[in-house]
Amino acid sequence: MNKNTVLAWATFIMIVTGLGLIALGAFRYRDVSGWGFAAVGVGFLANAWVFNALKGRV
Repeated sequence: MNKNTVLAWATFIMIVTGLGLIALGAFRYRDVSGWGFAAVGVGFLANAWVFNALKGRV
């Protein structure tokens, strides 16, 4: 496994985790903690975007 494959897997895992956290914030926790889950999920998606941009450059 080369470094681009590792970054691709990390991107995929972070996208799944981010979407899961956003879904938890939207459907499971409807109070203030839901906003926190959704914010962390958006952070995971932003980090996955950076990992995807690094593919081929590292």
